Amino acid sequence: MIFSGRQKRRVGLEQIVEELKKIIQFKDDTEIGDIVLVLTENPQAVVYALVRNFERDTTRRDEWWHVSMQLLTLPVQSVTWTLRKEQFTGCEIFTMGGDKRFIKAVDLGSPPYLPGEKDKKKDRQKGPALKVVK
Repeated sequence: MIFSGRQKRRVGLEQIVEELKKIIQFKDDTEIGDIVLVLTENPQAVVYALVRNFERDTTRRDEWWHVSMQLLTLPVQSVTWTLRKEQFTGCEIFTMGGDKRFIKAVDLGSPPYLPGEKDKKKDRQKGPALKVVK
């Protein structure tokens, strides 16, 4: 549980989301391969997940998606949640089974380069050069 202050009062999911938005750089969209932050109300938890796939739910009239993720917990758990775009892009806090949830992709930025490596970016896209060492 996440508590605040000396009174040990439980902090609401909305307040946790607002605090996290101040310290974490999030993306506006969510794509396959993104790392998302998943917050759950009950049990109260904050975990990362890897987005594995999106598949349109054709059984619904409105636009819903089957979002397949791997929760990066021990052990890793595979889940598929049926969500609207506003739900898996962090535009809204939603409920599942009566408990609040929040999902938003984390902006990890571009991979860091060592000094002088930016010029080698094109070569890196071709793949690493292998050398035989005797």
